[in-house]
Amino acid sequence: MNWVDAGFDVFGTHVLWTDLIGNIAALSTVLLAMRKSMWTWPVQFAGSVLLFVASINAHITGNALKQALFAGLAVYGWWAWRRGTQDGKQLRVRPAAWWERSLLIGGMLLGTALVGLLFFVTGLSWGAQVPLPQGAFLVAADAYIFVGSAMATWAQGRALVDFWIVWVAVDLVGVPLAFSSGLVVSGWVYGIFFVLVVIGFVKWLREYRAAEVGVAVAR
Repeated sequence: MNWVDAGFDVFGTHVLWTDLIGNIAALSTVLLAMRKSMWTWPVQFAGSVLLFVASINAHITGNALKQALFAGLAVYGWWAWRRGTQDGKQLRVRPAAWWERSLLIGGMLLGTALVGLLFFVTGLSWGAQVPLPQGAFLVAADAYIFVGSAMATWAQGRALVDFWIVWVAVDLVGVPLAFSSGLVVSGWVYGIFFVLVVIGFVKWLREYRAAEVGVAVAR
């Protein structure tokens, strides 16, 4: 057994080390994002690499491509947050502008359709090998998670409060898909993500509102 397949058994289920450690890093990313720590992005990059390996091993191509995209967006996020904290400034969180929100919604809808078609035609999604209509649903779910995760990470890099909401929408599909794919750890982690994301959304929203009150008082 090589390191890619290395793991341990829990109640008859084989847990991959790459899946476990990658998801621990992913969970840590959420906690770091709540605190607006610059460590959010290096940890996300490392976790993405491990989950890329786990997804390839489980033949979940859509999730693997998502992790590759995550790694690239982690570089963008680090650059954007570093730029936003120059000269000792605190990272300012804010709701998305109308055009950013339109881009998020439109990007998820159109992106899911286009990526889903690409996944189906090329067979990149494991769901493409499953008979219809179940196969079409699995391909669509794969594409939705891929696009939604990309949009959420982009919005996170821009410090938009809305990025937490996008993650909630992604988790609602990611949890059942991970369990049905045999990635038990990922399934449980997605569930924990859901709770942490809601907490993060409330925290960032309160911080934004408090900053706005401070500005109004200063005026």
